[in-house]
Amino acid sequence: MTRERLTTHDYLIIGAGPAGLQLAALLESDGHDYVVLEAGDGPGTFFSTYPRHRTLISINKVYTGSTDDEFNLRMDWNSLLSDDPDLRFGRYSQRYFPAADDLRRYLTDFAAATGVRVSYRTRVVRLGRDAEGFTAVDADGRTWRGRRLVVATGVSQLHVPPIPGIEHAERYDTVSVDPADFVNQRVMIIGKGNSAFETADNLVETAAVVHVAGPHSVRFAWQTHYVGHLRAVNNNFLDTYQLKSQNAVLDGTVEQIERRPDGGYRVRFRYARTVEAIREIEYDRVIACTGFRFDASVFDESCRPRLVINDRFPEQNPAYESTTVPDLYFAGTLTQQRDFKKSTSGFIHGFRYGVRALYRILNARYHGVAWPATALEATPEAIADAIVNRVNRSSALWQQFGVLGDAVTVRGGTAYHHEEVPVAYLAERGLGGGSALVTTLEYGANHDTVDPFDISVPRPRENDAHAAHDASYLHPVVRHYRDGTVVAVHHLAENLENEWNLPAVHQQPLAGFVKERLGDGIG
Repeated sequence: MTRERLTTHDYLIIGAGPAGLQLAALLESDGHDYVVLEAGDGPGTFFSTYPRHRTLISINKVYTGSTDDEFNLRMDWNSLLSDDPDLRFGRYSQRYFPAADDLRRYLTDFAAATGVRVSYRTRVVRLGRDAEGFTAVDADGRTWRGRRLVVATGVSQLHVPPIPGIEHAERYDTVSVDPADFVNQRVMIIGKGNSAFETADNLVETAAVVHVAGPHSVRFAWQTHYVGHLRAVNNNFLDTYQLKSQNAVLDGTVEQIERRPDGGYRVRFRYARTVEAIREIEYDRVIACTGFRFDASVFDESCRPRLVINDRFPEQNPAYESTTVPDLYFAGTLTQQRDFKKSTSGFIHGFRYGVRALYRILNARYHGVAWPATALEATPEAIADAIVNRVNRSSALWQQFGVLGDAVTVRGGTAYHHEEVPVAYLAERGLGGGSALVTTLEYGANHDTVDPFDISVPRPRENDAHAAHDASYLHPVVRHYRDGTVVAVHHLAENLENEWNLPAVHQQPLAGFVKERLGDGIG
């Protein structure tokens, strides 16, 4: 064996996608001992195939009117975190919805510029654990060792629902993307997410009939604020349905798919809302666009994590650690198990901050490095000003709404501002317990049921401090935690431009709340 095969690294990272590269770059900057194992011949292998139609739905708004890099990251959903201004995705594309190949080119340059240590063409076939840590065996029979294991492989397998006859369906990961292959055909697409509608939009000009089918209602990202729900860029198909152009969205479940002798398919479909409970419909093609899942097959019994959400994701505690395997951590889109279909941990613009939080957790747990903090005067005005400054420019709180928060603690007459702490981690005494003021950006409790375009529905007025707690749009929320329990809450009023700095509306009420909380013993 070579020396490298015998070395036990502090960290084994599996996967050189955006999350693996982000964590490796942070570890590299501090001189930590790690290695990244990547099956492909370069970074971001997933994006060499997906999305199938090669246009990302992660936005790339280059022109914001601001020169503040932190603020600009709010509109840049593809860059990884770096102090190097050349490592911004806007240098690789100015398209609002950029090409997937541009992202892969960016990731390749990021890996080279940061000097991360990646072993490419290293496909891990088995992960195990013994008394000394974790082992990874690759397809060439080499063994790699690590005291801690971080899995950043993403959701690499198509999720195939248990439908009788589903094996007859074509799959999103392999079906032709050439519309000419579907001329004058009747097509059923199973699924109601972005991959399903992306596929349907591609077939509008050539297919005779396209039915998009699934048991759940179509949910729009512009209404739910979950960017994984149907995006407007993929919903042109809905016009062809509602304006009677032969296409349709079917609400219900596919009960069975049968192959016809003539080569077509007969689908038994159970409607969700009609008297005709089951109908048999014939198609020339059936395509499964049913989402993705985590591949847990490489774990042996010594370190197999518990899976949740229909076995699609590994279960994690607030430190992004497996609930059943100590020292096994997850990074990237796998961490959306913590905020599934609620926030942005499934996407680069969200999990890049989750990865930085994981890095800080690892530093605290294994290297004695406390969570970074800035000292402030322990006065209501100084603390309120720090909070307002952060909510007006922070990208992390903006992107990871309700998930990451800034925490202010007071010790020995000095206030300390800790940025971007996972709220659930803090609530479990992640910063040592005691009291803290925690600031998040959040939508209102009913935000996903409010139609923002319906002017007949009363809503709180902009900059209305007295009705701030009823706001449905994104706004700052400050909570006083005492030993993990919320004892007081303050909302800052909505603002159209997301600038929460009006003295009488935002700053003075906040300073009054902070003063009250200081009197109640933050520390």
